[in-house]
Amino acid sequence: MMEKIKLIYGTKNAGKLEIMRRYLKELENVEMISLADLDFKWEEPEESGSRPLENARQKALAYYRICHMPVFSADSGLFIEGLPEEEQPGVHVRRVNGKNLNDEEMRSHYMAIAKRLGGRCTAQYRNAICLVFSEDEIYESEDEALSWGKFYLTTEERPQKIAGFPLDAISADGVTGQHFYDCENTSTLETDGSGFDRFFRQALKAHANRKI
Repeated sequence: MMEKIKLIYGTKNAGKLEIMRRYLKELENVEMISLADLDFKWEEPEESGSRPLENARQKALAYYRICHMPVFSADSGLFIEGLPEEEQPGVHVRRVNGKNLNDEEMRSHYMAIAKRLGGRCTAQYRNAICLVFSEDEIYESEDEALSWGKFYLTTEERPQKIAGFPLDAISADGVTGQHFYDCENTSTLETDGSGFDRFFRQALKAHANRKI
């Protein structure tokens, strides 16, 4: 049986911590805490990567260099089918042509993309993760199994319900085709967590083998 190991999730967001704990609930040898649980002066690391994995790596290494404890970070990016590579939002979902868009501007921008692609286009948030045990022991992945489910961006706009989530007002479920606001839930979007579970099992096994 593997020894108990404490992992720091590189976030102060309690909601994100609970989601990851749910994903990894079967890993009984893991105790997961967040940055908020440790008495360090955490500085926001630079996120200059063009891909989610690059940003996840930057954050995890930055936090490790502060606490020198096992720490992991995750990042995500939005990708739209049919859009040229150079136009993909990626990690810059809200930043367009050097400008940070407000909710209304962001919704208008993505509605224009949907219109250009026939009135509805398939989109997906792809996730990446990086786990740092030391400067020379790093595990990372951007496997498809980590991604959220596909959904549609549309030209059908509804009044925005929640500030900070402008795309919900122009999005539809990728399975049923229903507008988000007409769905009882949008659980089809969220990953079931199996990709994260598999990543950590493999990384922890590799880490244990290094110590033998």
